[in-house]
Amino acid sequence: MLPTGKKQKLISNLKTFQKKYFGKKQLGDLDESGTRLLVNDLLSNVLGFESLDEIKTEYMIRGTYADYMIQTRGVRHFLVEVKALSLDLSDKHLRQAINYGANEGVEWAVLTNGRELDLYKILFTKPIESKLIFKIDLSDSTKIKDSVEQLQYLCRDGVVKKSLDFLWNRFSALETYTIAGLLYHNKVINLLKRELKAKYKSKFEESEIKDALNTVICEPVNLEKIKVVGVKKPKTKIKAIVRPLPTVPQIEAPVISEAQNN
Repeated sequence: MLPTGKKQKLISNLKTFQKKYFGKKQLGDLDESGTRLLVNDLLSNVLGFESLDEIKTEYMIRGTYADYMIQTRGVRHFLVEVKALSLDLSDKHLRQAINYGANEGVEWAVLTNGRELDLYKILFTKPIESKLIFKIDLSDSTKIKDSVEQLQYLCRDGVVKKSLDFLWNRFSALETYTIAGLLYHNKVINLLKRELKAKYKSKFEESEIKDALNTVICEPVNLEKIKVVGVKKPKTKIKAIVRPLPTVPQIEAPVISEAQNN
């Protein structure tokens, strides 16, 4: 989503961040306040948000405080809830972050302990739900390019261009129920009927196709055993090549003089 130049800069910034905090230092005993300093660095020097104006700390929400609210030009993009580096993120921590977002009407929440970063989409249903969009290990230098592919949606250059909306659309498109809905579309059913009839010389009813799809969707499938059926290419007709007949050279008649005629 980010242009190549900005993505390379994000990679460079993340490498610097990893060397600073996860190089030779042992940070296992870092408390929550110390972890916030780490997260400050992540938000400003890696993701590119400007301190104070765009990184709102201790953001009040109905008498409680979220650790961070990230906004640009008054538009709130996502909140960040921070836990100590020494703690493993839990469902309890997630509920706290989601409650903050739900009470403030913010659709995105980041939950992090400085090492692990989880992005959640908050769904304003009854009851409130959330979906984990991605999970990143910020300390893993072997997967830095994979991490950047996800972090680009959270960086300043991305969110101002509605990268989170784009990310949600992609996530929604590939969800199980979306793909299943496409598989049950009449066009797909009819295609399967035609292909099966052509291959197995037998007619299949729509209900039979749907029952088979139910099995495919609901039961685990060993992808290595799937035989991809290719669509037969129509036989190309060999066209006769008509070549022009060779041109017969014209021979001019010799000119006979009057002396020769006599």
